[in-house]
Amino acid sequence: MKLFEGLARYQPQALGALRIMTALQFIEHGSQKLFNFPISAEPHALTGLTTAAAILEFAGGILLALGLFTRPVAFLLAGEMAIAYFMAHMPRDFFPVNNGGDAAISFCIIFLYLIFAGPGAFALDNRRSA
Repeated sequence: MKLFEGLARYQPQALGALRIMTALQFIEHGSQKLFNFPISAEPHALTGLTTAAAILEFAGGILLALGLFTRPVAFLLAGEMAIAYFMAHMPRDFFPVNNGGDAAISFCIIFLYLIFAGPGAFALDNRRSA
């Protein structure tokens, strides 16, 4: 469709916006676990596994937002989200809408996409390769 063909030239900017906005949301998950910010009615108890997840989410989210080491960081975070889904959500119920795993699945798929697509526009990775 001719109307949408012209939008293809903005693909790097759209990919960069997807990466940045996903990273900002992911940082929130890590900061809520680590610092209880944004404040949660039920703060997370930091066990070894939860602490590791929180650090990956916070630090990995920052690196993704900056577009620094995008592909390897996205690889680690996709794995973390797959593990989180199967360990924390799937045992509650088979259906993601019932087990609260919607976000974990979405994050996992977006991170998998970033592994293959790269960082898009607005990324420090683009300066490193130049």
